[in-house]
Amino acid sequence: MNRILKNTAFALLMTAGLLLTACKGDVVPKPKAYLSLEYPKPEYTPFNDGCAFTFDVNNRTKITKKGACGFDISYPNMKGTIYIDYKPVNNNIDVLLRDAQKLTYEHVIKADDIQEQPFINGREKVYGMFYQVGGNAATNAQFYVTDSTRHFIVGSVYFYTKPNFDSIMPAASYIKNDMRRIMESLRWK
Repeated sequence: MNRILKNTAFALLMTAGLLLTACKGDVVPKPKAYLSLEYPKPEYTPFNDGCAFTFDVNNRTKITKKGACGFDISYPNMKGTIYIDYKPVNNNIDVLLRDAQKLTYEHVIKADDIQEQPFINGREKVYGMFYQVGGNAATNAQFYVTDSTRHFIVGSVYFYTKPNFDSIMPAASYIKNDMRRIMESLRWK
């Protein structure tokens, strides 16, 4: 019995010692973590597919032609696509502009805000608008460009995931920069 008491006392002493030495300092909750997604620096090349325009495209994308002069510019690693659609202007510039703006403002239900950024390249006769949609909308960036007499292009980015801007923000920023590059490098033929 004496031996059992010694073993029990020893076990209690060891447990108390562990408890006293293991709990040093205050317990603090683990801080929130953020994704550390880094993408390679984009490299651009001119894209020309026999349409009435050319523009620079990121080499890390996959381009699929849709219709006469529409394109899907896919980012497989980011699960996103820029959809580009071309329409000729036939005395219908007002209708094309209204449709492009309507497309953007359909997202106002889920959007926190929509920032309009006009784009003007007078030398190349490329005029348009870049829309940045904040919040959990289906698309977070759209644009249109035109020469206002013959050509009209609209573009928007969509991700293959439920909209949660905090989660897709690094990829959305990367693709948004590519969309701006498309606008800035666009040339009519």
